[in-house]
Amino acid sequence: MADVAVGKDKCGEQRLVSLPLSRIRVIMKSSPEVSSINQEALVLTAKATELFVQYLATYSYRHGSGREKKALTYSDLANTAAESDTFQFLADILPKKILASKYLKMLKEKKEADEDGDDGSDDDEAES
Repeated sequence: MADVAVGKDKCGEQRLVSLPLSRIRVIMKSSPEVSSINQEALVLTAKATELFVQYLATYSYRHGSGREKKALTYSDLANTAAESDTFQFLADILPKKILASKYLKMLKEKKEADEDGDDGSDDDEAES
């Protein structure tokens, strides 16, 4: 398994994972159900996270506009999360970006629609 080395540490030696294990340990310990973390579990979680991020980036690059630009953008990731069944659980974490003016317009339209809906139901109640 040592032949799968990805990153290099400060001394220039190859490492099995490139994510910082101390950060992953802190994230894992933030869960109240976790009391202690085995070193093997920590390394496997780090490696699985790296592979997931690599797969997400590769999939987004191939299915997005990044291929034409030779770059991966946030919108490629957001489109992947919105359109792919595999990555649907990321839709809340990677929402599509919209301009503030469009958002304010949407809020205004929703407020007007809610007010129109409320006025219509009040009239119906008054007639009964």
